[in-house]
Amino acid sequence: MADSLIPTAANERRARARPAFRQARREDERVRLLGQPVDLVRPEEVMLHLARHIRDGRRTVVANHNLHSLYLVRKSPEMQAFYAAADLIQVDSRPLLAFARRLGLRGRAFHRCTYLDWRGHFWSLADREGWRVMAVGGAPGVGETAARRLGERYPEANIRTRHGFFDISPGSAENAAVLAEVAAFRPHVLFVGMGMPRQEAWIVANLDRLPACAILSVGAAFDYEAGVQTAAPRWTGRLGLEWAYRLARDPGRLFVRYCVEPWSLLPAALEDIRAARRRRHADPTAPVRPGR
Repeated sequence: MADSLIPTAANERRARARPAFRQARREDERVRLLGQPVDLVRPEEVMLHLARHIRDGRRTVVANHNLHSLYLVRKSPEMQAFYAAADLIQVDSRPLLAFARRLGLRGRAFHRCTYLDWRGHFWSLADREGWRVMAVGGAPGVGETAARRLGERYPEANIRTRHGFFDISPGSAENAAVLAEVAAFRPHVLFVGMGMPRQEAWIVANLDRLPACAILSVGAAFDYEAGVQTAAPRWTGRLGLEWAYRLARDPGRLFVRYCVEPWSLLPAALEDIRAARRRRHADPTAPVRPGR
């Protein structure tokens, strides 16, 4: 039987009809929400961005914003430097996209992008292209379990992992060893999942020493792949209720993140509303642009 006929996860995905999406970036794709730049892109467009940079051997940094990161970026110089270095900033928040829509921006539900939204597409690409994918982060043993599970479904993807329990201080022996391991593997894609803001601080501190590859901050992505954390059902994300599901499962850890931190963003939200009103008053005949 030809390899293309073997029933793998990648082949099953390729057999499904795919929605049309843009092949070129749009000028008004990047907007400002709550004082920070974000890109209104579909998951498919994120994958196209990765594939093009990997094909050309160019480095790219892909970030994502949610309400937690928008809170942290106001307090952390490292987070500010990381987002300044990012070529693409996904929006990982349905409520944030709904707010963008109310401001007259192009935000739509299908612009929600995070690892869990494009994981199947990504691993299908990695399998088809034979990408070398390295993940740094997670507890010892978690990455190995995730790599084994993923390798069973996507055998042509070359996956290596390294746990995130090491001294990330610049100049430390452990940090130098991790950088050497990454350099030796020469990944096409580097996932860094050490939680905010540690993962962003590590990326920006070592960016000049990382290989020319696609670099993404992905939080607990490999914890989900290993089964040590349970992802919220995707329908909760579509309804804008993923935060409520996660809060109910882990209130001790997430109460402040979901119930306290967002209040600090209220002044930025009010400024966005004032800016939207100024735009409408400047051109009251201009229609609110629909999403794609």
